[in-house]
Amino acid sequence: MTRLIVAGGGGGDAVAAAVIDRALYGHGTADDRAVVLTYAWDRLLVDPVPGPRGAADFTGLRTLTPSVYAVPKDARPMAPAGSTLPRLAAELPHTFALLDPHHGVEGMVRQLEELIEHLAPASIDLLDVGGDILARGDEPTLRSPLGDALSLAACAQVTAEIRLLVAGPGLDGEIPVEVLRERLGSVVHTLTAEDVAPIGPVMEWHPSEATGMLTATARGVRGLCEVRDAGLTIPLTDDGPVVHEADLDAAFRRNRLAGAIADTTGLAETERHCRDICGYSEIDYEREKAARSGSAPEGPFRPRAVLAGVAGFAEEARARGVSHTTFRHLTEALSLSGVQRADLRALLIGTQPERYDAPLWRL
Repeated sequence: MTRLIVAGGGGGDAVAAAVIDRALYGHGTADDRAVVLTYAWDRLLVDPVPGPRGAADFTGLRTLTPSVYAVPKDARPMAPAGSTLPRLAAELPHTFALLDPHHGVEGMVRQLEELIEHLAPASIDLLDVGGDILARGDEPTLRSPLGDALSLAACAQVTAEIRLLVAGPGLDGEIPVEVLRERLGSVVHTLTAEDVAPIGPVMEWHPSEATGMLTATARGVRGLCEVRDAGLTIPLTDDGPVVHEADLDAAFRRNRLAGAIADTTGLAETERHCRDICGYSEIDYEREKAARSGSAPEGPFRPRAVLAGVAGFAEEARARGVSHTTFRHLTEALSLSGVQRADLRALLIGTQPERYDAPLWRL
């Protein structure tokens, strides 16, 4: 029995999909695991090339349908691009299929329809961690509206029945929980430490902040977490590990960006609509950030200086009421490179293990 889960925003949503599959549908056998359809769209700490990767950016993909490819463990992104998907395929028992938006929403609808015909899945879920998929698309607090709007617009046009799930409302820091509550439906499940245990090793290296906080709250961590390069603060509350169902058609009608891009045939075209409605494109932001970071040479990793920098950051953050942060945020706050993130993590856990509230760092 096959299931299909569409990871609405890519990145950590793909990891959360593995959790949701196990929590909602059981352990299953080796032949009873969901296919996760997801973007190859990682942050610049992983992939220095802005925007999502397409099939042409990989070697070693496996054909599922004429326009859908699985990303097996031995697939490789073509330099200088990077991707977490091959490692996810190596460490998790699910099949990860590439959702490629380079032919716009029309291309994504075609991919979905082909995959549904190929798999004949018993269930189809569209999953978003945080809930920004329920936005109008023009809120000033949105940071990354395009990926979710693309997924929403594509799923809304597929004739098969698709259930929209939101895990950890508010954990992406884009739409407040108070706003989301009236847009959320019934509670489907509340994640537990047992539910997230299988992805514990993945979250040791995966940079997703929203799924990291989802994991932490399922393990009972509570407080205020500072994330992203902008230093957003996210409350870690009892809402964190909850999975809700939401009305997919209502979400599509509400989302101005999703409606505007529904008949697009190229990624550049969707970006133009995003700039018109939201005032920016997150890929533009990635381009600007990549240009800035690319002009700054990587400095040496100096443990003493790094520990001093973390201590100073922690003191200032605690004064703001912050209790936790992510290793991604620390990496950027200390102006370290993506490669040095692993060094930072190993140094802190090795010297102060009592502060590791997996996968977050307690200040």
